[in-house]
Amino acid sequence: MLVSLARTYLRPYRGAVALLLVLQLLATLASLYLPSLNADIVDNGVTQGDTGYILRVGGVMLVVSLGQVVCAVGAVFLGARAATALGRDVRRDLFDSVQGFSARELGEFGAPSLITRTTNDVQQVQMVTLMMFTIMVMAPIMMVGGVVMALQEDVGLSALLLVVVPVLGIAVGLLMWRMVPYFRAMQKRIDAINAVLREQITGLRVVRAFVRERHERRRFGAANTALHDTSLGAGKLMALAFPMVMLIMNASSVAVLWFGARRIDAGEMQVGALMAFLSYIMYILTAVMMSTMMTMMVPRASVAAGRITAVLRTETSVTEPTAPAPLSSLGGGAGPRGEVRLEGVEFGYPGAEEPVLHDLSFTARPGEVTAIIGSTGAGKTTLLNLVPRLFDATGGRVLVDGVDVRDLSTADLGSLLGLVPQKAFLFSGTVADNLRYGRSDATEDEMWEALEVAQARDFVEALPEGLQAPVSQGGTTFSGGQRQRLAIARAVVRRPRVYLFDDSFSALDYATDARLRAALRPRTRDATVLVVAQRVATIRDADQILVLDHGRIVGRGTHTELLASNETYAEIVTSQMSLEEAA
Repeated sequence: MLVSLARTYLRPYRGAVALLLVLQLLATLASLYLPSLNADIVDNGVTQGDTGYILRVGGVMLVVSLGQVVCAVGAVFLGARAATALGRDVRRDLFDSVQGFSARELGEFGAPSLITRTTNDVQQVQMVTLMMFTIMVMAPIMMVGGVVMALQEDVGLSALLLVVVPVLGIAVGLLMWRMVPYFRAMQKRIDAINAVLREQITGLRVVRAFVRERHERRRFGAANTALHDTSLGAGKLMALAFPMVMLIMNASSVAVLWFGARRIDAGEMQVGALMAFLSYIMYILTAVMMSTMMTMMVPRASVAAGRITAVLRTETSVTEPTAPAPLSSLGGGAGPRGEVRLEGVEFGYPGAEEPVLHDLSFTARPGEVTAIIGSTGAGKTTLLNLVPRLFDATGGRVLVDGVDVRDLSTADLGSLLGLVPQKAFLFSGTVADNLRYGRSDATEDEMWEALEVAQARDFVEALPEGLQAPVSQGGTTFSGGQRQRLAIARAVVRRPRVYLFDDSFSALDYATDARLRAALRPRTRDATVLVVAQRVATIRDADQILVLDHGRIVGRGTHTELLASNETYAEIVTSQMSLEEAA
């Protein structure tokens, strides 16, 4: 996965990577050439007392060293540029993929895991890519070159390599084999700790209100300890790697000096050649040590690359049509009107024993308010989410002005809809930024008008900065009711053909609810309005009320009709108000 990911995203930087490899090759060859020059000075210049020879060869060594520095710096610079570009491009594509996910795919991965994959996992891949350009390219060249140069200096002494290199290879292989499970588990532990931390920060007020700090501390402690234990296991193996390599390197140096001294004493080797051979042995073992460093990071990066690839390869269940129907085709060619019709719609989650929605058919017409009510878990929100294609129906059709929503591009479909979700969410920025999220070219007058309709003008005007008042992430600087009203104003600014209110009045008091609905009525006179509600008072004046029970429509009609003929609706009404109030 790691190699495949790197190959895909480094393709645009092939020229830089090729130049980097050339520079690394030159820098490594230069470093391999220096011990040989040093041996010549010792064996020829020093023993013969030839100062001129020493100066000439020393000058060559200085030039080679300078070239090595230039090539090494250039290679690191190019490697850093390519690796950071890879990280940028992977994060961009991850973000684009997640933006295209339906609620189904978002639920499968989970927000904490997607955040970890976009940040920590990409960082792991980026770091290993940089090391690939520096260490992994240099290490094989240094190892092979070191072996060749060592053989050139003394073939007999090179027999030590037949012992040292396999021992190091086996040791590194065993460490890598043991590390992979730890690194795979570590990424899951990071997901878990992110999930707990995200819940605790988001629900801090609930935690304090119920005095559950100790319980949450234990939850976080358990997740933190799990990550600690996994990291400690990997850390122990990492800590074992370097002493093992250093022990083998030092033992190899002692063996080279021991056997080399005997060969010098026998006249079979010169002192300069022994010094050069010792340097080449160190180069070879250093290359193995560099490879050891990589083996510590590659397993974790491979796991991270696999998690990234899983997101990138996941196809959204809500796909764009190959030949989208134009907006002009809606309404039989008369243009968008906003009529929403469901024909035998069924929806089931993957792996569920039975569908959530069963054979739903109804029509919501322009100029009318269609309300959906039912017990918790009846499928009201799921039904509403089928219209903007947050989910796609698994059976039947959802039509807008006679055209299946799956035949419209998501951009065109979105331009017709104004959705106010069950949980009002505001983005960081200003009040104006959030209102213009509905329509980017909205004027200040239009925004104030929308705020007045949503019964939010008073508290926004009371803010010192007015429309430019700052909004924190999630809108936590406002109360629940204020967030709901701002979310409604955002939809009103959009001026859509279809309004979708998903229990959007639940945080409002009855008086504000009534004023808001009265102000909305003139603005939505020509639009289709779909309202999901728990509160009967919110929907009693609707033109059509659908009663949902276990994903089926068990009643439809006006408030008066259903109160007289539908037992389920009557039970909901009497649980909230007296018979006199209901009438």
